[in-house]
Amino acid sequence: MILFDLTTLGELTTGSLIKRQNRFLATAFVDNQVKKVHIADTGRLEEILTPNRALLLLKNRPGLKTDYTLIAAKMEEGWVLINTKLHRPIAQKAIKQGVLGFIPKTLQAEVLFENSRLDFKADDAFIELKGCSLVQDNLCLFPNAPTSRGVKHIRDLIKAKEKGFNAYILIMAVRKCACFKPHPTRDLEFQTIFFKALQKGVRFKGFFIRIDSSLHVVFDGPLTLCHDKI
Repeated sequence: MILFDLTTLGELTTGSLIKRQNRFLATAFVDNQVKKVHIADTGRLEEILTPNRALLLLKNRPGLKTDYTLIAAKMEEGWVLINTKLHRPIAQKAIKQGVLGFIPKTLQAEVLFENSRLDFKADDAFIELKGCSLVQDNLCLFPNAPTSRGVKHIRDLIKAKEKGFNAYILIMAVRKCACFKPHPTRDLEFQTIFFKALQKGVRFKGFFIRIDSSLHVVFDGPLTLCHDKI
């Protein structure tokens, strides 16, 4: 199932990472020249953004502070999506195709609930999407950095459930692993609120994506919780 065509973004090219300067900026060699690259992912990504890593880059329009935007990084398994701005359109297509276990009659993005904007509302269900790029010991782990925003949104899902709505935590894994669990050390508050949400009736759903040889982002199967690892 094709969820997104990366070639529709614009002019794509490849480069080689020199260094990640900060959360949003890296330098890379492109055609033997040093170029500035915007990173649209604030996670640590320390196992991915390593020197000499091959990068898939989108050429930026003239006038911006950076020359390219990072789209993906080449890992052992192939290209891995590293751009959180693409998560919502990819997940939206997956939800329409039934990744939650049903085909919604209505689907809205960025839905206001109380004082927050949640990622989606499918029929009567509120959904918060989290992209997972960290794999350790064959486990998909989230978050890879503290996320007060993520904690707040899961609290909102609990409130939505208490008000009679359905609610889902939707994890989209960009790398293969055995199963998913909250990271055991990087944000203990997230870990606590995640399990509290499940106890309150918020549902977990997860799925894998991969980038194929035609630069299509495709559905790559369901992602399950690590019940024996918790």
